[in-house]
Amino acid sequence: MTWFEALFVLLAGMGAGTINAVVGSGTLLTFPALLAVGIPPVLANVSNSVGLSPGTAAGAIGYRRELEGQRGRLIRLIPASLVGGIVGGVLLLKLPDSAFKAVVPGLILLGCVLVALQPWLSKRINLPDHAHRGAWWVMPAVFATGVYGGYFGAAQGVLLMAILGIGMDANLQRMNALKNVLATVVNTVAAILFIIVADVDWLAAALIAVGSTIGGFAGARYGRKLPPAALRALIVVIGIAAIVTMVF
Repeated sequence: MTWFEALFVLLAGMGAGTINAVVGSGTLLTFPALLAVGIPPVLANVSNSVGLSPGTAAGAIGYRRELEGQRGRLIRLIPASLVGGIVGGVLLLKLPDSAFKAVVPGLILLGCVLVALQPWLSKRINLPDHAHRGAWWVMPAVFATGVYGGYFGAAQGVLLMAILGIGMDANLQRMNALKNVLATVVNTVAAILFIIVADVDWLAAALIAVGSTIGGFAGARYGRKLPPAALRALIVVIGIAAIVTMVF
């Protein structure tokens, strides 16, 4: 990796950390960046998961004030994310590379669609239709999102915000704090699994880790001031570029 490519990956990590703390879908920045510097898809996904873990943790720490009073929710939902992340990570390692290459463009497209629909989802997020404990389907939905996050993870945050916002009674910022913790659990358990049993491009992972940590703290502090429409447009453009790269 040249110094220019290293800087490119570092900046992508910073952007991903910022976006993950505020919106989700930071993988749509870092994964195409790793592909662009010549890292194979599965190795890029594994290295990306390892690198983004510190950044999601930074975002969760940055939103710690909004977590006050949500201990019960965390106790109920963290196990679902934990098991889901393990299942998703195992699927990534067990399925053949050809399956990953076939599935990922569709997952990226799904992520782009979810990001583009963020305003529509946000309207539902602000509807306090359910009690504090949440609707019955929240836990299995969080588990399913954990599986998706452990396997690839693009737009995991958007999925979680939709699930938590529609299924629980709380404001957007408190749900975002909860989302950051659950995404951290998924990314961390998948990263530990990958470190133990898979190959990791440690330079790429380190660059993303440094960048995403900086971005995670910045996103938690300043992210609410960023124009959501601009972030969505950037993610969609980069996601489409990733689809084109993998397909053609």
